[in-house]
Formats: sequence, C-alpha cells, structure tokens
Amino acid sequence: MYVDESGDCGLVGSPTDYFVLTGLVIHELRWQDALHTLIDFRRGIKSKFGLGVRDELHAGDLISRPGKLVAIKKYDRLAIIREFADCLAGLADLNLITIIVDKTNKAADYNVFGIAWRALLQRFENTLSHRNFRGPANPDERGMLFPDHTDDKKLTVLLRKMRHWNPVPHQRQFGPGSRNLTVQRIIEDPNFRDSAHSYFIQAADLAAYLVYQELSPNPYMKKKAGHNYCNRLQPIFCTAASSSDPRGFVRI
Repeated sequence: MYVDESGDCGLVGSPTDYFVLTGLVIHELRWQDALHTLIDFRRGIKSKFGLGVRDELHAGDLISRPGKLVAIKKYDRLAIIREFADCLAGLADLNLITIIVDKTNKAADYNVFGIAWRALLQRFENTLSHRNFRGPANPDERGMLFPDHTDDKKLTVLLRKMRHWNPVPHQRQFGPGSRNLTVQRIIEDPNFRDSAHSYFIQAADLAAYLVYQELSPNPYMKKKAGHNYCNRLQPIFCTAASSSDPRGFVRI
C-alpha cells in the first residue's frame, strides 16, 4: 500500500478543513504490469504536454505552485491531472482506501494524524484478512506499507504498537467494550519513499488531492469542474473499506 495525503494535520490556525489520507493497494503479482502502465502514461504525457518522465507529478503543485512546470499551460496541467485519473481508473487490480477527517468539528487536542493513520492501517489489515482487494488473493495474504515521507518516527511507533495493542470497539451485536484486534498481516516497519522517485506515491497523491478537491475545491478546480474528477476514480475505490459509504470512504 502506497500512501499520501492532502490537507494537513493541524487544527489551530490550519488553512485546511479536512485531512485526507489515501492508500493505493496493488498486489505484488500485478506490480510490474501496473508500473509499465504508469511508465507508458508518463511517456504519453511527455509527448503530448512536455511533462518530463522524471518530473514529479504532484497534483496540488501542478495547479497552484507549478514551479518550472509553469511553462505548461494551466489548462494542460489540468488535463494531465484528468488523464492521470483515467489512467489509474483503467488499472483493474488497483484499490484505493480513503480516510477523511473533518477537522471543523474536532477539539484542539484531537490527534488527527494518529486517528487517521490508525483507521487506514486497520482497513488495510481487515481487507487483507477478508481477501476483499481486487486482484490476486491468497488465504495467508500479507501487506507492506510504502508511505511518502511524513512524521516517520511517529508512524513507525504507531504501527509497532498496533501489533501488540489495538483496541477496537465491539460491534453492537457483541455488546459494550472492545476487543484487542492486533495487526497481524502488515509486515515490517513502514518503508518510506520520496514521492519524486515513485510513480505509485504520485498516484496516491493524485487520488488524495482529488478527494480533497471534491470536499473543498480551490477556485480554479471549481471553475473548471475539476472538483468532479474524483468520480473518475470510481472503478478503483475499495468499497469494502466502509459499509456506510458507497465509495468506501471512511469519514471521521
């Protein structure tokens, strides 16, 4: 699972109302094919728009802070985002798990980072255990975590802790209390990646950005109907992640 975010974890003085965490899950047996598809896509947009295959495709920066990519017309940069979403949606064995934290109704001491990541790791664990991801599935499936650089130490400590202590509230049919459902299927510590060197992290970034733009679009995305681009990812949303949302979004 490759993970990136949109928005920030801050509550006091934060410029964002939401924190979106998106995990892109691909089975190791499909990884090579998916990589080749992403490489072909990057070669195509290089030919069409001039975005180099080694240029980082960071969705938010592409619209608001393009840097040297300002040489590409803004409507073409928007087209790149649109075509990237369509490329991902065409990968039949790709899966997106999305966590959305609405920060507008949280207390100042609410742990946005910890609660969002714990929810994502729990959904990854549960979906692995029930073999609900699209693509190949083995009865003893395991997963690994490849996040963009974040608060690396804090995330590593969280995952290690969840292997020993992970209280999950009982479902209604089991009565009050909680069960200690420790993480068993996520192996190793998080393997942090620099997004500039990972097409898969850039894909997770795009997905998180498009979810955020649906929730709280910037003026340009709203004007150009880019806030609707999230719907282009519909085929690869992991609906098993949440029974209370038709796209499987986990809303906190």
